[in-house]
Amino acid sequence: QTDLIHIDEQEILGVNSREDLALAEKIIQTKLRHFFLNKGVTLIDPETNYFSYDTIIKKDVTIFPNVFISEGVKIDSGSSILSFCHLENCYIKKNVSIGPFARIRPGTILEDNSKIGNFVEIKKSKVGKSSKVNHLTYIGDANIGKNVNVGAGTITCNYDGKNKFKTTIQDSAFIGSNSSLVAPVRIGKKSLVGAGSVINKNVGDNQIAITRSEQKNLKRRVK
Repeated sequence: QTDLIHIDEQEILGVNSREDLALAEKIIQTKLRHFFLNKGVTLIDPETNYFSYDTIIKKDVTIFPNVFISEGVKIDSGSSILSFCHLENCYIKKNVSIGPFARIRPGTILEDNSKIGNFVEIKKSKVGKSSKVNHLTYIGDANIGKNVNVGAGTITCNYDGKNKFKTTIQDSAFIGSNSSLVAPVRIGKKSLVGAGSVINKNVGDNQIAITRSEQKNLKRRVK
């Protein structure tokens, strides 16, 4: 007597070529999409979302089309990942909004109710509760407190060509647009950095820092 074992063809699929590998990837992605949908995650267009084997997503998270999630990502409930975002080795806490077109790199923690906007890159940094980094900004090796507003075009200059340094922005600070924060540097609580400033010295609590040169309006000569 011979005992027969019924096995799904997909379970014994061999991978002997790039084509086989692509097919295996398609199969596992389909399974992951069904898994998250059944766990209460909203996928607006599931076929365009990609996940890692170790992705953790809590219920009531919404993921928009064309989002890629790599290894080591955890997303807590109530958060939204908008289109064309790339996440890797990061922790997204509750009610966070990310994107569109944002890149969240390894070592990043986004605290509850924080907001990361379009064309923002964050690497090895912590963004505190209810803080906003909305537009065209690079945050690297930084610790951002609560209720901080980082203006459009702000850059943390964390690398001098040899070593990397840390930027600290404390609670309720306001960073004006197009500012460069040259690490190591500390921006104090409730302080304000004027738009277009290059900051390479610490700013104390409740201080205003500005490094603009004087504007001159010269009479135009017309031939």
